[in-house]
Amino acid sequence: MLTEALSVTAHVGKVLDELGVPWLVGGSLSSSLQGVPRATQDVDLVAALQAGHVQSFSAALEENFYVSEDAIHNAIRRCSSFNLIHLDTMTKVDIFVPSVAPLAAAQLRRRWFITLEDGSRLPVASAEDIILQKLDWYRKGDQSSERQLRDVVGVLQVREKALDTGYLEMMAEQSGLSELLRKAISLRRQAGPGG
Repeated sequence: MLTEALSVTAHVGKVLDELGVPWLVGGSLSSSLQGVPRATQDVDLVAALQAGHVQSFSAALEENFYVSEDAIHNAIRRCSSFNLIHLDTMTKVDIFVPSVAPLAAAQLRRRWFITLEDGSRLPVASAEDIILQKLDWYRKGDQSSERQLRDVVGVLQVREKALDTGYLEMMAEQSGLSELLRKAISLRRQAGPGG
């Protein structure tokens, strides 16, 4: 499942790269690559698309994906999301057009690249930013998605010694996520060494 998601991501990413659009992998795919892997049915990307990209972006993908230019234009206007469906695998790709909010703006600036088994490089949200994003989604879902919280704990478990805790705490404070971050850290500590 992860291999399929990575293949679809690489396809969309190549088009974004050719258009010069900054982008990164977020969501569960990013947390799986940096934390504890889990199966995921979709891919979340952040891409700084602009109106001038829409026609070329759609044309490059329409043979292999369901794509709606109207949905893309709407997402760009509203700094929201739209989705693509990969026709062969039915993998859904949610593309989030970032706002100017501090957390959204920081994600693209702080992205880093991981090297996959085939040698290709994939831009992903930093571990700190995926923790913050997952905590934000957890909050927006009325703190009912244990899966989001498990993903955060998984990233903390795998990456905790390499985290920029100063940045993480500062952005959590600015985004109103400090209490949820403390909760996730407490859950990580309860899990004990290695898990």
